[in-house]
Amino acid sequence: MARATWPAAGAFVSRWLPPLLLLFLISGCCSCGAVEGERTLAMIKPDGLSGNYTENIKADILGSGFRIIKEIQVQLDAERASLFYAEHSGRSFFDSLIKYITSGPVLAMVLEKPDAIAQWRALIGPTDARKAKTSHPNSIRAMCGLDSEKNCVHGSDSLESAAREISFFFGDADSETVEHDEL
Repeated sequence: MARATWPAAGAFVSRWLPPLLLLFLISGCCSCGAVEGERTLAMIKPDGLSGNYTENIKADILGSGFRIIKEIQVQLDAERASLFYAEHSGRSFFDSLIKYITSGPVLAMVLEKPDAIAQWRALIGPTDARKAKTSHPNSIRAMCGLDSEKNCVHGSDSLESAAREISFFFGDADSETVEHDEL
């Protein structure tokens, strides 16, 4: 009797397996995590950590469909902070920025999802938290930022910046200068 069902099963498999595999590869793979999305660096700055916003920010991250791939809490010293913000070294706010970013620990995270850089930047809102409170009231910076410097979070502004910034916190970045427009 088992032999009688094999031809029927073989016909079923040969007819339906190719379209089912194609359907899985096109749609199912992405939902199961087999295909990686874009990665970006997210950093909760000292005011975000000291203001006890970490759990709310992480909830927003996860609720927006991001995966947190890695995270590390670190205390940057002036030398490392100056390296991270090197492109701002000639600007009038540089010393204040370094003092602020070294005033307490930061939480660096690698986030992943399709279009992660743009999606994270949309979630955090405008650089100036004062503007975010009116133009993007549901953004992270509206929730916990104070102004354009003390804006609670950082996000990479390009694929290149994301790669450098992720390497800065999670890889060998001793000789790299990080360039980005975002504070």
